[in-house]
Amino acid sequence: MTLDFDKMGGLLPAVVQDADTGQVLMLGYVNEEAWQKTQQEGRVTFFSRSKNRLWTKGETSGNYLTVVSLHEDCDGDALLIRARPDGPTCHRGTVSCFEQPQQTALPTAPVGFLAELERLVQRRRDFPDEDPKSYTASLFRKGMPKMAQKVGEEAIETVIDAVSGNTEGLKGEAADLLYHLLVVLAGSGLSLEDIVGVLRERHSTISAGVRRE
Repeated sequence: MTLDFDKMGGLLPAVVQDADTGQVLMLGYVNEEAWQKTQQEGRVTFFSRSKNRLWTKGETSGNYLTVVSLHEDCDGDALLIRARPDGPTCHRGTVSCFEQPQQTALPTAPVGFLAELERLVQRRRDFPDEDPKSYTASLFRKGMPKMAQKVGEEAIETVIDAVSGNTEGLKGEAADLLYHLLVVLAGSGLSLEDIVGVLRERHSTISAGVRRE
């Protein structure tokens, strides 16, 4: 990357975006030293204008921003950082600094919410004792046969409502199916990203004029 730090007095604005959901998390500023530290350590570091020093997001709270990818704009004077947050990004406890604490969370695109749900499912898999009463954690304890069985049950109920024209029932059953599919994927060590990768490959093949039989 070729960044023009001189253009704005040594600081460049950096927008941080959740790499999974696409939600904008915060805006900060980086100087060259903060930029180098971010790249070297894989955690987002800013230059704090109020403290007049480098500041790694999460150094006090533990809510780090783990870098997924880094992007400069066309003029080299602004940055987009795609990251995965370890907890709330805002010091007020909200996911995004653009949310108000007493208001409903900012809406995300459907695929963004699925990513949030997947993240929670994976956390229940990895840290089941955080919420022992969690239904998701209980499925992981029962193992893959039970998780797969639930996918089969929800798929059948989805088909029944679709064929009968029960659109209200279909919404609920399809939601159950998507949720249990996320559980099975997590239990298999797979993610939505893996599945989307297959879809992208198929789409590119079709777009190139090759038809799958």
